[in-house]
Amino acid sequence: MAAVTEDQVREALSAVNDPEIKRPITELGMVDTITITDETITVRLLLTVAGCPLKDTLNRDVTAAVAKVAPAHLATVDMGVMTDEQRKAMQEHLRGGRAEREIPFAQPGSLTKVYAIASGKGGVGKSSVTVNLALAMARSGLKVGIVDADIYGHSIPDMLGLGDQRPTQVEEMIMPVPAAEGMKVISIGMLKPRKDQVVAWRGPMLDRALVQMLADVYWGDLDALFLDLPPGTGDMAISLGQHLPGAEVIVVTTPQQAAAQVAERAGTMASMMHQRVVGVIENMSYLQLPSGERMEVFGSGGADEVATKLSSRLGYDVQVLGRVPLEEKFREGGDSGDPIVGADPSAPSAVVLQGVADALSGRQRGLAGMQLGLSPAGRL
Repeated sequence: MAAVTEDQVREALSAVNDPEIKRPITELGMVDTITITDETITVRLLLTVAGCPLKDTLNRDVTAAVAKVAPAHLATVDMGVMTDEQRKAMQEHLRGGRAEREIPFAQPGSLTKVYAIASGKGGVGKSSVTVNLALAMARSGLKVGIVDADIYGHSIPDMLGLGDQRPTQVEEMIMPVPAAEGMKVISIGMLKPRKDQVVAWRGPMLDRALVQMLADVYWGDLDALFLDLPPGTGDMAISLGQHLPGAEVIVVTTPQQAAAQVAERAGTMASMMHQRVVGVIENMSYLQLPSGERMEVFGSGGADEVATKLSSRLGYDVQVLGRVPLEEKFREGGDSGDPIVGADPSAPSAVVLQGVADALSGRQRGLAGMQLGLSPAGRL
């Protein structure tokens, strides 16, 4: 049997991706040395930080990769830590030469669809809709990220069962926390020193937090990015419009008139910031009784009213994307960190949300309602 070579081992390791960055460890400069003896192969692996939360995953994946090309050898992993210079080189490689604090999704060549989930008021299930739509797209094979931009009421980490997980930092670059189906997540709750710490920020600080979560986080190549916005039309909605004018807005409401009236304002605010309103989702639309009858606990017609008024006001068709029933499993999924779309895909609420996600991911980009960056020419 021919002796295994270092080139063969490196080739095998090129198939191992860093669990956070989703790029080959050989490309990231994480493979330091490879020592081969008659009986053993030792890979010296350089972690970005000493307390890397996924080092056990790396150890398992590297060992398995080496075993494929050298099954007769004992594969071991010797873990070290990158120097400051090596981390900086990796950061520059990941940025691809782009300037720091540049939001990749705001660049003309970005193919990532950005969906901002908005509501006029709190308590309508905006965050629940966000995590389930994102998970539904991820289950369909798309690469999805979530920004929990609800600074005061951040709940996305708990709804995805991420607990107290914190992002890894490489120099000034932050690695998002991996979630179910390969999703990437960042929340202000992950960046606070203590989970119970109260965030009491005003305009400039809120804007800085949004830019940090968009520009300083390494998102990689995403098909879709979801932003869970705070309710209402405050500072964060304005900042989003300034930094991501190409984002598309989905308005979440419940059926009752009180919620519908304020939901219209969220859609109107998006238009003022030159963002396109994709449509309206009505949450807690009805309760399915054992008899098969639908009980409209919170009334009816809210989403239709919002969609009709926004269509008239904005000058293009704003549709009702879906009506999510009031369902105990839907609530339980948010509390347990196992969203209904993944926990029970056949549940009525999961079917509706999966359908909305499929419809959104199948859409082509359009220019209607979007800012083109054109200025009127002077008269000749």
